[in-house]
Amino acid sequence: MVTGATGTHLSDHAHIVVTGGAGFIGSAFARRYIANHPGARVTVIDKLTYAGNLANLAPVWENPRFRFVQADIGDDVAITPVVASAHAVVNFAAESHVDRSLTDPDVFVRTNVLGTNVLLRAARAAGVERFVHVSTDEVYGHVATGAATEETPPKPRNPYSASKAGAELLAFSYFTNFGLPVIVTRGSNTIGPYQYPEKATPLFVTNAIDHLPLPVYGQGTAIRDYLYVDDHAAAIDLILHRGVAGEAYNVGSEDALNTVELAHAILGRLDRPQSLVQFVADRPGHDLRYSLDSTKLRALGWRREYDLEATLDATVKWYEANEDWWRPIKSGAFREYYRRQYGDAFASATAARGTS
Repeated sequence: MVTGATGTHLSDHAHIVVTGGAGFIGSAFARRYIANHPGARVTVIDKLTYAGNLANLAPVWENPRFRFVQADIGDDVAITPVVASAHAVVNFAAESHVDRSLTDPDVFVRTNVLGTNVLLRAARAAGVERFVHVSTDEVYGHVATGAATEETPPKPRNPYSASKAGAELLAFSYFTNFGLPVIVTRGSNTIGPYQYPEKATPLFVTNAIDHLPLPVYGQGTAIRDYLYVDDHAAAIDLILHRGVAGEAYNVGSEDALNTVELAHAILGRLDRPQSLVQFVADRPGHDLRYSLDSTKLRALGWRREYDLEATLDATVKWYEANEDWWRPIKSGAFREYYRRQYGDAFASATAARGTS
């Protein structure tokens, strides 16, 4: 039952459906929710595309309160019966890489917009108590100065962020027109364990471990906030329980680095030479700066456990300790993607190193 401005009181035995829960942030949330809500049941739905990995759910796989369903969020026949028994839905499911959206925008629209609509329709039919739609700071576009608040108009500049902005508007329309208790979160660049290594941070860390070049777009001046994944998952947990329906919440670290600084920080932690930084052609329409104001979220009581140094330390150490997770990923289809994205020289170096 929704209780207005003070949030919703989900039962201690609530059934939470987590879409995209075999991905990076979704799996962190699922693991956290099982651990911190001992009476709750969690059903993860994931299509298991290239970035979905059941190994991300290994810590909770045998828990009797956990269930996994392989399905596409755009498949109404598969989704509706699962959501029908849910008290809340947390939607992480999305195509989420800008570079891929530039080569295949259609799949981003299908998953991020049309798939979200299937979920919203199923949640409305089920009468869920809360629907949290996980979005991104990228909907604000380039933020030249200051920090974006939840009232800053969206100005997405690539197919990925445009599809996420469209999904947000659709979600809010279900709140306005049908009373579905929707909340939207907009998170900053999140890093940590189990992140698919096409994203800059895990790519840099895993390449550096193998003494391989770190490909940096343009001059490496793009600025991002960096947030540890456990802190992001904690914020979404809090918003699920205390957030106000119909509202958006920024989830940002307010710790900023440009890409060169990020690369140097990683190389320093691994005792690798700074000469491994190599510049590549910039991404078209590259947003040069993102920045979030998270005052509204902090008013709910959220505080980070990891500052920037702890975030980078924990991230680098995890990839050092878990080569058995990422080495199999950086082969096969990943190498072909790498070749398309960064050119033959980088791909050949990766192939030469192999999975040894």
